[in-house]
Amino acid sequence: MESKIELKKTNELLGMNFYIPSYQRGYRWTEQQVKDLLNDIDEFKQEGDNWYCLQPLVVKKTILDIDQFKQEIESKTELQEIIVALNRQIRYEVIDGQQRLTTIFIILSYFGATNIFDIEYETRKDSKEFLRNITTQNESLTQVYIDFSYMGKAYETVKTFLEQKDQKQRDNFKNKLKNNVKFIWYEIDEPDPIKVFTRLNIGKIPLTNAELIKALFLNRSNFSKDESVRLCQQEIASEWDNMEYTLQNEEFWLFLNNPGYQKPTRIDFIFDLVCEQNELHINKDNIGTDQYHTFRYFYEYFKTGNADVEFCWKAVKKYFQIFQEWYNNLEIYHYIGYLVICQNDRLVDFINKWNESKTSFLEYLKGQIKTVINSCPDLNFQFKEDGSGKVKCKPILLFHNIQTVINQNLTQRSNEKYQLGVFYKFPFHLYKLESWDVEHINSNTDNVEDDEETQKEWLLNIYMGVNETLQDKIKQYFSLDEIEDKKELFNEIKEEVKSEVSIPEKWTQEEKNKIENYTLLDSSTNRSYGNAIFSGKRRVIIGKDKGKLIPVPKLSKDGKLVLSEEKDAVSSFVPPVTKHVFLKYYSATAGNNNYWTKNDAEAYKKDIKSCLEKLD
Repeated sequence: MESKIELKKTNELLGMNFYIPSYQRGYRWTEQQVKDLLNDIDEFKQEGDNWYCLQPLVVKKTILDIDQFKQEIESKTELQEIIVALNRQIRYEVIDGQQRLTTIFIILSYFGATNIFDIEYETRKDSKEFLRNITTQNESLTQVYIDFSYMGKAYETVKTFLEQKDQKQRDNFKNKLKNNVKFIWYEIDEPDPIKVFTRLNIGKIPLTNAELIKALFLNRSNFSKDESVRLCQQEIASEWDNMEYTLQNEEFWLFLNNPGYQKPTRIDFIFDLVCEQNELHINKDNIGTDQYHTFRYFYEYFKTGNADVEFCWKAVKKYFQIFQEWYNNLEIYHYIGYLVICQNDRLVDFINKWNESKTSFLEYLKGQIKTVINSCPDLNFQFKEDGSGKVKCKPILLFHNIQTVINQNLTQRSNEKYQLGVFYKFPFHLYKLESWDVEHINSNTDNVEDDEETQKEWLLNIYMGVNETLQDKIKQYFSLDEIEDKKELFNEIKEEVKSEVSIPEKWTQEEKNKIENYTLLDSSTNRSYGNAIFSGKRRVIIGKDKGKLIPVPKLSKDGKLVLSEEKDAVSSFVPPVTKHVFLKYYSATAGNNNYWTKNDAEAYKKDIKSCLEKLD
């Protein structure tokens, strides 16, 4: 047996038997929750055949006493009599939605409705009778049982609300309640209903549009007789699982989306697109805008006389196949991933352009990227001395990373020796899980190595590149105890170093606040080294990339350079260009790793410009 899903009017529940099992808590709706439901129904505009949709009512059908049923129908000859007898023996175990179902019962009771459905709580044997007589409730019971107390208060709330209206308004409300209010009826074929209840209530994982839609797709009645039903169902189920598995892959998902998607099943994302774009070509006037409007869109399609499961499923697969094609294309993957970050909710526009003309699609994406880049300050822009406003160049720095990766791939692809496809993609999933700063490469403050830690780092970085006389002085520096003595010797060493090791000319504050002195860095790493000198930043960046904490080098007593043992640390994603910057990748000749020079900066800026020209 398969799960059954449909929309049921409140009127269609009349005469049914509902059972609330003991694994559920009792009735606990507050006065405000009851008022909210009353107001929702009251404010719903009754126009044409539209209707107000309640949350899913998840149930499991059981037969109370099959032997009694057999005995009862022995003397029956009319089909209708047999159906009535059967209905008396059918009971629906309510797995989810019992609070709302009970409240609807209480509202119907106010109107004196007869043959209302029955509700019985397993933990309260008198509950069926109490609800049947809710209009003349037994106060002694409401004082003993908290469930009954809440039910009694709910009835008083209903009574107060409706008696403030005139007779015509009450009649209108009653008519809407019976004929224009519908439950999403989800009848499961699950042997263990407690498992379903635990997921929906204790795990707080709501029934998704995808689960409801899946029941529609796999419902036998939605297949024409000449189709091989079982085979088609298996094919849809298999492809469905493959889609969900792929969408759960963060690398795939975060290329298309930004973080923050709340639904537990990600195939909902595709169903929402099908609905938004009206791929099934139906009237959407009555589907509403609440969280289950996508399910109702598909339900409306399937209830039409000419519904075609294959056509519907192809509409879903079309989007998934488009996303796969984008993901597997070097340039499209990177350009769309970039635009999703910079333009956010533009995915539908990309899909529409893809459908129009695939040949011009890449040029369209480049044009969109140009629009983003043109909104940034140009490459010669002078940012404020305090560095404020530098975030405006972040889109350029990000694109530099993106195009760098594309260029590397294209270079390797053209190498016949390797014959590689895409060997490395920019990991949007890692980028999006961090907060990013635009960071100065050369510190924004005039770092004159006037504190002991900075002096030590600077000296130890140049130690291996100077003559023995200077090496002896560096050793002496580390043997001194007085800070002033250290400072004096350091200045002496620095002056002598100028003749042996190239110390670049000093940067002006204006020069420090141009794009050639900026790179992307995750916020935690940025905070971890503050205004460290270039060599200190370089050490931290290399450590972050390796997942290691690289300590400051030290000197042993015999004057040899000693590196303390690296310690494991939390690894962070280091963007490729940031790594290139601190490895002096853009410099044509081997330079001084202690400094980010003006020549380095000019070469870096030239590479940024070269990448931007790829958009032309």
